[in-house]
Amino acid sequence: MNNTNEMTVRFSGNAQNESFARMVIAAFITGTNPTLEEVSDVKTAVSEAVTNSIIHGYRKKSGQVTVYAKVTGRKIYIEIIDFGDGISDVKKAMEPMFTTGPEEERSGMGFSFMEAFMDKIEVESKVGEGTTVKMWKEIGTAGRQFE
Repeated sequence: MNNTNEMTVRFSGNAQNESFARMVIAAFITGTNPTLEEVSDVKTAVSEAVTNSIIHGYRKKSGQVTVYAKVTGRKIYIEIIDFGDGISDVKKAMEPMFTTGPEEERSGMGFSFMEAFMDKIEVESKVGEGTTVKMWKEIGTAGRQFE
């Protein structure tokens, strides 16, 4: 029996779809038998990545956000993909408190939250082409590093 499950969801880069992404990912990972805290962690990380795609990737332009998720046993892998502006300096963008939208009262903590709530994250981006945020979490291993 194959214990891998995958899904892909694509939606418009509208702010109201951030809550949709949270609900979809929460429903999708229930097969891993997560705690409420683990569900909340994954939902928050996805919410931050989707919000970044919408706010910073598309900057009030239309576009699509794709959420790809794969569950193998109790290991969760998630990609949030946009085809927006991209990030010129990923390392700088991932620094706590760094924001390109201070006039919009953005906190600059999105990547920090993702890193805190997931076991591992990676960000790939090309200016003018978009950004992919990759996140991993193993359910039931609170505090252990993802391998």
